[in-house]
Amino acid sequence: MAACGEDPVAVPPPPPPPPPDPVRMALIDTVRLLADQRNLDPILPPAPVRTELVELGRLLAFDKILSGNRDIACMTCHLPSFSTGDGRSLAVGQGATGLGPARTHPGGQFIPRNSPPLFNLHLPTQFFFDGRVEVRPDGSVSTPAGNQLTPGMEAVFEFGPLSAQPLFPVLSRSEMRADQGNELAAVPDGDLQGVWSAIMVRLGAIQEYRDMFEAAYPGTAFDAMTFAHATNAIAGFFISELAFTDTPWDRFLVGDDDQLSNEALRGAKSFMTILCMRCHETDAFDDRNNEFHNVATPQIGPGKGDGPGGNDDFGRERVTGDPADRRLFKTPPMRNVELTAPFGHAGQFATLLAIVEHYDRIDTRLAEYDVTQLESALQGTLLDNFSDILATRDTILLTIVFEPGEGDDLVAFLKSLTDDAARDLSGLAPTSVPSGLPIDK
Repeated sequence: MAACGEDPVAVPPPPPPPPPDPVRMALIDTVRLLADQRNLDPILPPAPVRTELVELGRLLAFDKILSGNRDIACMTCHLPSFSTGDGRSLAVGQGATGLGPARTHPGGQFIPRNSPPLFNLHLPTQFFFDGRVEVRPDGSVSTPAGNQLTPGMEAVFEFGPLSAQPLFPVLSRSEMRADQGNELAAVPDGDLQGVWSAIMVRLGAIQEYRDMFEAAYPGTAFDAMTFAHATNAIAGFFISELAFTDTPWDRFLVGDDDQLSNEALRGAKSFMTILCMRCHETDAFDDRNNEFHNVATPQIGPGKGDGPGGNDDFGRERVTGDPADRRLFKTPPMRNVELTAPFGHAGQFATLLAIVEHYDRIDTRLAEYDVTQLESALQGTLLDNFSDILATRDTILLTIVFEPGEGDDLVAFLKSLTDDAARDLSGLAPTSVPSGLPIDK
C-alpha cells in the first residue's frame, strides 16, 4: 500500500510495565535476607536408584503378601490417592476393609499413631514419631530390633535408617501380622528373625520375586538373602519415586520473585521470625539436630499403652526410657505438607490452618481443643491429661502470639512448599503384583 502512496499504519508502543510495588519489594528483600541468615537453600533431589531395585520395591510396597493374612500392604496406609497417607487421624490396620476415610474395622480398632507421609525420605535420619529407627553418632543404625538386626542385614542397607524402617510394620499384629490365622502370627512376638524369615519363604515361593530380587542384587542368590534385601528395595522405591523438590519456595530462593504471593511472603517472614524455625530449621523444615519436642498436642485414640489407663503415648520416652523425654515427638518436615492432612502424631488436627493456629497462645489452644474436627469414633477418646502435657511442653512456645491474619499467611507460605508434581500420584502403583493379590491405591 505504501507503494500506492498511502502512509503505513503506525503501531502504538506497548504500555510501560507498572512500577514495582515498593511494599512487595521490601517484603521480598526481607524474606531473602532472613532466608540467607538462616542458610536456607533449595533441597536437592536424591541420587538415582537402579531401576531393578526401584521396581522390586514398588511391588513389595503394594503387595499384601507381606501381611499375615494377606489383607493389607504397606501402601494401604500410605495410599497414592491420599498423598501417601490415608486421609484420617489414625490408621485402621489389619483385619479392616475399605480404604482411606472409608476404612472400617469390625472391632473398631485404630492404630495409635497417624500414618506419616513418604515424601523426600532421602533427607531425614530418624523415622517414626518417636525416632526409634535412627542413625547413631557412629553412623550405624539404631532400631528396636537390637542384635536381631544382624551386621549382615545392616550391610545390605543402601539408604541408612530408611532401609530399616519397613522391618517393623510387618511385626506389628495390629498393623500387618494379625493375631492368628497364619504362619506369621504363630511366630512368638520376640522372634523378629522368625517373622522376617517366614516372609522371605513366602516371597521365595514365587518365581517372579526370586528373579526380581536377583536382578536387583546382582551376584547374590535369593536363598542367601534376608528380609533386609526386601526393606532396602522398598526404601529405594520411596526415595526414587517420592522425592518432590521443585516448589515455588525453591524457585524463589534461586531468584524468581514472582513465585510467592504477598500472603506467602508475609507467612515466610513470620515463619522465620516467630520461633517456627526453632524446630523447623533445615531446608526441609525439620529439626537440624534431631531434637524432639512437646508442642502441647492433645492425646486421642488407643494410645501406646502408657499412663494409668494405657491410652497415653509417652513418645520419645518409649525409646530412651528417660522421663524427661515424655510426650516429646519428632519434628516433621514441612515439604508438601499441604497435601498430608490430618496433622499431629495422632492426627489431632484436621486442617493445616488448625495445626498452625494451635501455636498461637498454645496453652489456651490446648484447653480449647475442638474435638469435633475428629471422626465421631475418636471424639470420645480425648484424654483428660492436659496438665500432664503442659508440665513438659516446650516453654519456648509460650511467647508466640499471632497478629490478625498471621495464621492464614503462614498457611500460604506452607503451601508454597508443595511440588505440583506431588499432587497426582496415580502412576505410583503397579498394575499388578506377583502374588496376584488386589492392590490398594
